[in-house]
Amino acid sequence: MSEVNIKYLLPEMKGASGGAKIIYNHSLILNNINKNISSEIIHLKKKLSYKFELSLSKRIKFFDIKYSGWDGKKMKISKQYRPKKDWHNNKIFIGDNLNFNKKKDFIIIPEIWAHFAVDLKFAENKIKYAIFVQGFYHMNSTNNFLNLKKSYEDASLIITTSKYSVSYIKTMFPKISKNIFRVNLSIDSNKFKIKKKRNKITNMPRKLPAHSDLLIFFLKNLLPKNWKILPLINVSEKKLIHSLSISKIFLSFSNFEGMGMPPIEAAISGNKVIGYIGGGGSEYWKKPIFIKVENGEIEDFAKKIISNIKSYKKSWIKNTKKNRLLLSDYYSKKTEKESLILLSNKILKFFN
Repeated sequence: MSEVNIKYLLPEMKGASGGAKIIYNHSLILNNINKNISSEIIHLKKKLSYKFELSLSKRIKFFDIKYSGWDGKKMKISKQYRPKKDWHNNKIFIGDNLNFNKKKDFIIIPEIWAHFAVDLKFAENKIKYAIFVQGFYHMNSTNNFLNLKKSYEDASLIITTSKYSVSYIKTMFPKISKNIFRVNLSIDSNKFKIKKKRNKITNMPRKLPAHSDLLIFFLKNLLPKNWKILPLINVSEKKLIHSLSISKIFLSFSNFEGMGMPPIEAAISGNKVIGYIGGGGSEYWKKPIFIKVENGEIEDFAKKIISNIKSYKKSWIKNTKKNRLLLSDYYSKKTEKESLILLSNKILKFFN
């Protein structure tokens, strides 16, 4: 059987986004499920000349660059960059070259760089690759739609994370519907505990700060004095886990998500989750834990918060235990690993 190296392309980052952490985690799992599979992350950055070109394009019309999206031909390996150790406990293997071997390398590109497949001539050079679509709303990586279409239609696989995204991709690119493969994501339910609950409401306003500000303003004269809203902004994982463990309600400001994970983490931590579904959340947004608010309906949002504060009972945690267990099972490390085993088997078949 052929030995295959699965190589993920990623930008270098000051802080790991949720999407990047998922890719690091998948790479780690793929390195330990099949002796014929190895995996690494290749971090790319702009060449110095390309940075200069982009800078000039913003200042001088003569250098105006009409191309929307980074140019894959003008990227280089970020050899000095290494992700922080606190992003993952285990060692992440880092690649150091862009000279791909068509006989054993399988490249996975994030949807934000889908057009790189054309830029780097993967199909012409018979390099097998997949595009990892974590969010449909990030697919518009270039205004050269012909290049984007070719990148998707030439891919061996389109990997995604939710039924919601699968539907979007199938509708947009009907020819590739058979090549779409969905992987499961996981929540480490051992991390997210339920502690003594306090009259706290947590939220992550980063995606929609204007909505969060409006809602808090609306609640100023309505929120009981013994209740507090605690925004989780740039907090450590330890602080995040603790805050969710003691709060009773979590406000969801999910926006254009392929699969929003914070509401699931909040739910497993024993919170009522009120707010926006954000797309992929439709997969798990079910009562009694999840309470839907239409995007932008601030008054309805506030009314549902006040109503759930008034009706909150200590027995709610006990009564919803079964619902939380179902969530934990569905988004478990076991189901994630099983889906990645299936993915690795599919990839191996392309080389045999």
